[in-house]
Amino acid sequence: MVTTRLPSAGFSITIRIAVTADASSIGRLTTCVGEAGAIVTALDVVDSDPTHVLVDLTCDTADAAHADQVVKQLEQQDGVDVRKVSDRTFLLHLGGKIEVSSKVALRNRDELSRAYTPGVARVCMAIAENPADARRLTIKRNTVAVVSDGSAVLGLGNIGPAAAMPVMEGKAALFKRFGGVDAWPVVLDTQDTDEIVAIVKAIAPAYGGINLEDIAAPRCFEIEARLKEMLDIPVFHDDQHGTAICVLAALTNALRVVGKRMQDVKVVVSGAGAAGTAIMKLLMRQGVADIIAYDRKGVLHRGMPDLNESMQWLAENTNKENYAGDLPGAIVGADVFIGVSAPNLLTGDDIAKMAQKSIVFAMANPDPEVDPREARKHAAIVATGRSDQPNQINNVLAFPGVFRGMLDAAAEEFTEEMALAAARAIADVVGEDKLNPTVIIPSVFDPKVTPAVAAAIRAVVRGVPAPSNPAAVPESELDKAPETTF
Repeated sequence: MVTTRLPSAGFSITIRIAVTADASSIGRLTTCVGEAGAIVTALDVVDSDPTHVLVDLTCDTADAAHADQVVKQLEQQDGVDVRKVSDRTFLLHLGGKIEVSSKVALRNRDELSRAYTPGVARVCMAIAENPADARRLTIKRNTVAVVSDGSAVLGLGNIGPAAAMPVMEGKAALFKRFGGVDAWPVVLDTQDTDEIVAIVKAIAPAYGGINLEDIAAPRCFEIEARLKEMLDIPVFHDDQHGTAICVLAALTNALRVVGKRMQDVKVVVSGAGAAGTAIMKLLMRQGVADIIAYDRKGVLHRGMPDLNESMQWLAENTNKENYAGDLPGAIVGADVFIGVSAPNLLTGDDIAKMAQKSIVFAMANPDPEVDPREARKHAAIVATGRSDQPNQINNVLAFPGVFRGMLDAAAEEFTEEMALAAARAIADVVGEDKLNPTVIIPSVFDPKVTPAVAAAIRAVVRGVPAPSNPAAVPESELDKAPETTF
């Protein structure tokens, strides 16, 4: 069996194999794995004797069933003894992915007396007298709560708070790695809007910002709006705003490559949930005038029954010709397709009916709305959410820098102006001299991205012009805060 799905590091396995010690044995292993549709990424000799070699063969597969098939095909080879199979993703998650570490040494009574009692009482009273000093004297100045109820986790649906933890841990690890921000998962065993709002409001004093994550639409819209009204720290729903920022950044550069203008293009968006709605609103804010929204109910149009408030707004403010057909029909003649929905909704033949120099952002994970290999036969530019494909549109380009900038500038809210500034900063990191159809957005590992986004956010908060070279601005200005004597 050869899989038609794309192998991914997310389904990477290491197989320990004893094989006969002849000149062609290793080659037979790699050939077998390749014929099974997997990709060999490493092969290490563990041990040997005069008759056998013990190797660890690591390969990327498409899914768990494909991994099992690869192992079975190896087992069927002559002279091959499969000893053990390890799922590398599960190994990485053993015991969780984050931990708490102390920033101060506690080597003796002197240090203990200042970090804790009796010295800590002086700091407590200083904050009681001036609550704003909590930002300077506690973790609040650099800490974000990653809040989820587990109701819309990745593409997995409503799997609950415990099952959401690996994603929230991963988000916290990304905050630290890319933005130097200390983040902590806060998963809630409730999906009641009032309870979520009350809980987050109650824990807010410990944090400098709230990152809402994987909360189902349309409930997420109300939760965000109410918390923004109640709190004096930024509330950012990454599924909405982070996605929208990255899509706008990628589209800005894609249009530069194909020579089209934002105000002239027709855009079709598949998915009218949190991400899709935020994308469409930000694109409209940036000047896109012709957008069609598609969801499970079909293409949203005026007169469509049984729409929630968010979809009703989209039906009334998009789809200017009030098209009421299916998704393949909607993209006929469209310049841009953006997918934040479900896999395999379109074919290469559908993409062929788009306008010349079309742009396809198929971001459903792990399987996009259209096979990117088929889309590239017809579209000028193709992007996905996958790390193993060119032009990965990934929220990690946005949220670490957005929060870094908001924390540095003591922002009290996240605004649309910040979103636009962040998108411009991400797009400009690539540079006109680097743009081409396979490079429309920077790598998530580009060290210039977070400083550029953070600088743009700080400029918006402080009401000053954005720096001409934001990537050169220091990542944090926390150490410039004036000292206070008590």
